[in-house]
Amino acid sequence: MSETSKIHVLSRRVVVAGAGAAVMAPWVSKAQTLKTEYKLSVVGNRPIALSEGAFQWAEMVTQRTNGRINVKVYPGSQLVGGDQTRELVAMRQGIIDFTVSSTINISPQVREMNLFSLPFLMPNHKAFDAITGGEVGQALFKVMESRDVVPLAWGENGFRELSNSKRAIRTPADLRGLKIRFAAGAIFADIYNGLGANPVQMSFADLQPALSTGAVDGQENPINLFLGLKMDALAQKHMTVWNYCVDAGLFHVAKSVWQTFSAQDQEIIRESARDAAKVQIGLTRKGLGILDADRSSYEELEKRGVATAILTPAEKRAFAQATRPVFDKWAAQVGADLVKKAEAAAAAAS
Repeated sequence: MSETSKIHVLSRRVVVAGAGAAVMAPWVSKAQTLKTEYKLSVVGNRPIALSEGAFQWAEMVTQRTNGRINVKVYPGSQLVGGDQTRELVAMRQGIIDFTVSSTINISPQVREMNLFSLPFLMPNHKAFDAITGGEVGQALFKVMESRDVVPLAWGENGFRELSNSKRAIRTPADLRGLKIRFAAGAIFADIYNGLGANPVQMSFADLQPALSTGAVDGQENPINLFLGLKMDALAQKHMTVWNYCVDAGLFHVAKSVWQTFSAQDQEIIRESARDAAKVQIGLTRKGLGILDADRSSYEELEKRGVATAILTPAEKRAFAQATRPVFDKWAAQVGADLVKKAEAAAAAAS
């Protein structure tokens, strides 16, 4: 059975199991006043792994509560006009009920979330798992709770790799002069300015037109997203795999909405988030030689004519050294103690 098949089998199993539990306890929400629809916002759309996690969560909650809690996904951040950085504010305003967010898009409002964008903090997925699954992940949940949302599960959007239309990038000097799109967060402007590039902040909705017209030369996103959106057809013929930062996924609910659910329904929603996050993580890592020997994502890049440069440890160190001033500047803003704990967890895991 392929990894994709295994993931979808897992999804079907957890939905069926949860639905059975809801049938056994149909009384859990009788005292509640429920909305006819709960709005779930996510950037992008299927088949992107981050978005798939959102759809999975909505479907699980809806099925496991026999439709009492009806969750509908609004992809493409359409509830905030395509500007994914406004989702957190919209949750606090009552416009959005549920969200599966990229931590990059939360970081402009929550400085601690810039932890995931610190250049070369996490060398691999083991380090990422140790950070999100340990003391640091719990501390970040508490930070989010102070922002009137209830975080339920860590997912993953993936390590962000660099693509461009001009040339192979294996050294910091290769980036000089290139116009590179970034999603959000002043830390990315600092990183690319420090490497001699010209960073351009742009919403996800505007990215594809900008690539197709040459308004920007390149962009940085996980490989699964690159393939899903067929960015190779947008002149992106060079890929650099450098794992310079990772994008976590966060499944969360507006606190004002969460408080309207019974304890039993809260547990259904929480477990559904965790199950959907597992599916999301599996899809994010599929084909990268992480879950198993499957390297089909790299094979697909080659098939599409994308020249892929997988940097050596020495090449990565050159970029890490060049961006160290940015790391130090932003570590102070994230919180020195939090960063030290994250560095220790990453080192122990790696």
